[in-house]
Formats: sequence, structure tokens, C-alpha cells
Amino acid sequence: MPSKKALVRRPGPRLAEGLVTHVARTPVDPGKAREQWQEYVSVLEGHGWETVLVEPADDCPDAVFVEDTVVVFRNVALIARSGAGSRRAETSGVEQTVARLGCSVNWVWEPGTLDGGDVLKVGDTVYVGRGGRTNAAGVQQLRAAFEPLGARVVAVPVSKVPHLKSAVTALPDGTVIGHEPLVDHASLFPRFLPVPEESGAHVVLLGGNRLLMAASAPRSAELLADLGHEPVLVDISEFEKLEGCVTCLSVRLRDLYA
Repeated sequence: MPSKKALVRRPGPRLAEGLVTHVARTPVDPGKAREQWQEYVSVLEGHGWETVLVEPADDCPDAVFVEDTVVVFRNVALIARSGAGSRRAETSGVEQTVARLGCSVNWVWEPGTLDGGDVLKVGDTVYVGRGGRTNAAGVQQLRAAFEPLGARVVAVPVSKVPHLKSAVTALPDGTVIGHEPLVDHASLFPRFLPVPEESGAHVVLLGGNRLLMAASAPRSAELLADLGHEPVLVDISEFEKLEGCVTCLSVRLRDLYA
């Protein structure tokens, strides 16, 4: 099987009702959102990713943010249990999809809560945001699932954004990037690079030095380009109104059996 697969889920009819926690609600244009989602998928496919459509969850406004439903490390998929009760039905269809791809499937159980957007993998280090949507029991269950596979799990406080990956992501060399006003403890990361825009903290590693980034972060893209990276910009403005970012819209599976 190809080594790069990305799970994606189409935006549903109730997208405009999605949760917002740290920003004021503004109207979402569902038609424009569908166009932006299709462009996002096209960019992934244009850079060698095979996209896998997850079964729709049309009753769940936030279901397009499929990253929150599952965390995969090596060949183990941990089905999340969101700290937002209204989002727990989004995992329907996801476990069947990852099982079909050959993953061993585990689940986060009550009282644990965990959102996939709170998990940042940098090599074998797995950073887990603890605060908003993920609780201590969720961190403990993730640790139990992944440490036997060689993961080093590090809990990171999160208080200013919905998820850890709303504040930080990582470059191909493992450097963590983030917008400092939204990062609780940048010192927890061995290498940290501040970027000038909130949306500039979010990158999807497309392969090589190519970085999928939001078009709303031109100064951050320029900074990263000066450092030798190749930003590929997409407009996701409708999803940003719901605190979404480029990482939220897919689950990237690399070298599933490594």
C-alpha cells in the first residue's frame, strides 16, 4: 500500500453550527467552505497523498475536523473521546476506516477524554495537550496505548486555545513552531521557533521541504521560506471561523507499518 494516506471527511450541512470557544462567532459560508475543502484535498493529492474519505457524519457540525477523532502511532489507532460531548458521535465510521487500513484499534474510555488535535507527534515523542478537551485520564490512556510501541509521551498544558495543535506544530527537522502569545510553555519543547501569526503555527508536512499552510499567514510563510522550506498556501478562511486549521482537516498516516 502507498506509504502516505490522509483520512478526510466532507463538510456537512450543519457546519455553520460548529463549536467556537476562544473566538467570537461569525457567519460561515457553507458553499465556500466546500470549495475550500476540495482545494485542500486537491493539494494533498497533488503532493502524493492518497486521500481516504471517511463516512459522513452529517448530524455533527464539526465532523469535517476529522483529526480530532483518532490518533495513530505506528499501526495502532486510538479512537478519541472528545472533551466536548457534542462531538463524540464523530468517531462513527472512523474506526471502520482505520481498521480497513490495517490498524489495530483501541479506544479512550470514560472518564478519559482526548481530542486528536491535542496530540503532536515529533518522531517518537508524542506531545499531548492537557487542559481544554483532553483530561489526565485521557493522557494516561494514550500513554498506555503508545508507550509499549516506543513512544515517549509528554503532557503539555493548554489553556489559551482549543487544542495543542491550535498553538504549535512541527517542521520536518522536529523544530516546534508556534505563535508565542498562545503557547503556555514554549520551554517544554527542545527547539522552538516563534512565528508572527496565529495561523502561521499550523503546518502539514507534505513531503520533503514542502509545508501546507493557511493563506492567512503570509509573514510566517515568508519566514519559513527564508529558512529553506517551501510553503504551499491554501485558503481555509471558513474553517478558521470555527477555530479550524490545516492540520484539523485530515489525519495523515505515514509508513503505517514502520
